[in-house]
Amino acid sequence: MPDLKKGVRITGASRTKLSTDLRKKYEHGKSIRALANDTGRSYGFIHRLLSESGANLRGRGGAPRRAGR
Repeated sequence: MPDLKKGVRITGASRTKLSTDLRKKYEHGKSIRALANDTGRSYGFIHRLLSESGANLRGRGGAPRRAGR
């Protein structure tokens, strides 16, 4: 995993690999908040990476989001 210190930019292949790894963990049930704690990055950063990776984000409480929301 690339250097995840707060404030350090993650770009290129490192960002792609990180977003793929985080997406897999998220799709296996880990929450955005748990991923943020594990990596030391913010909730917003993790949310943005998951969105960029095309992950189907869950709604509050873990339920899948319905189309159009």
